Amino acid sequence: MKKVTLGLIAASMIVAAPAMAEPVNSKFNVTFGGFVKLDYLYQTNTGSGLYNAPLTPAGAAAIPKTNHVDQSYMTAKQSRLFFKIDGPTFGAAKTGGLVELDFYGPATGASNENPLMRMRHAYGTVDWKDTQLLFGQTSDMFGPMALNTVDFRLGQGFGAPANPRLPQARLTQKVSLGADTLKVIVAAQQPLQEVGGSIASQYPNFAAQVSYESKALGTAPGFMGMGQKPLTVTFFGLVGTQRAGTGASATVPGTSSPFQNSDVYGYGLYTFVPVLKSGDGKSRANTLNLEAQGFISAGQSANGANFTAFAGTAENGSTPSAKGFGAAIQTQYYATEELGFAAGYGRRQTMNYALYAANGANQKFGEEIFFNANYDLNAAVRFCGEFQTLNTRYTNNDNGRDNIYRVAAYYFF
Repeated sequence: MKKVTLGLIAASMIVAAPAMAEPVNSKFNVTFGGFVKLDYLYQTNTGSGLYNAPLTPAGAAAIPKTNHVDQSYMTAKQSRLFFKIDGPTFGAAKTGGLVELDFYGPATGASNENPLMRMRHAYGTVDWKDTQLLFGQTSDMFGPMALNTVDFRLGQGFGAPANPRLPQARLTQKVSLGADTLKVIVAAQQPLQEVGGSIASQYPNFAAQVSYESKALGTAPGFMGMGQKPLTVTFFGLVGTQRAGTGASATVPGTSSPFQNSDVYGYGLYTFVPVLKSGDGKSRANTLNLEAQGFISAGQSANGANFTAFAGTAENGSTPSAKGFGAAIQTQYYATEELGFAAGYGRRQTMNYALYAANGANQKFGEEIFFNANYDLNAAVRFCGEFQTLNTRYTNNDNGRDNIYRVAAYYFF
């Protein structure tokens, strides 16, 4: 009888649970969203510990010339969640925030059953009519272009710094020019160089963008076909410094410090052109865009703008920065509202690679070519297929090449 009574009590509690549950509400309006993403790839040259499957290599992005071991890999770690907050007003200003997470934490070699959550974006904003103050963590200011690949490395190491997310304080000012807009952004941000081996950056980088936007050519879909974008021309730049350890017992010549200093800087130009505009500013059918970016940079190895941070050897407390340039071009065409295609090319090349050899580095240039197609079943489900080829040229003119075939499925919510 006791067993029957306990069973009836447990069953009644389970049935009553939905009615007993209290909804959990924030004191502000919160929007929840994200996507589920399943990736599968096959690649012809995995290298040795270089790859963060299913992504292309990070930073150095060197395809080995001798290790031709293929790989097949499937994962859902790149699934993503975000929480967008609409907060209270502050005088004439609106406040808000965003927190975005994925499951691609640092332990990427761990089992797919044990992913680590990673903070992507976490920031607050105060918005006036033409001015915004942002504080927290969000995308790097250097190089706004992302290659429109299914591979979420987005061209890092192959002509497009991957817009890593950095702690920063950012001020944006818009200036109306009739139907056009001028946008000026300045920021102080924590350098990503701090994660590069023995590099010990202690000073913020300062970055800026000046953008001109015009709807004279209409609009066309932007990255991944999400949203509409007008003609945009952006000048961008970054300046800073970094410190690198020379070893526990070593000192920089002429000083008593075990650190050496090196300059970090870069500048470039980005443009987005709607070649075939949207008929109503919302539809993607029969639209075509063209994007391009070029930059010169020094010392920015962690975000993939440069192959390595330093070139040559330390003298009088400083080390020459590794210098290089990158360029990328891509296009995206939507044949219908549901069916889209993208293709592009990116290249990163060293400028003082003769000095790289003195530091044990020997990459001359790296390049990427990609082509992909995506089809949306509805507003939630998307399927993608992609071919990507990566090439590294070394200073002795040897080549390393990797051909990658990808398919992916998304569920947006």
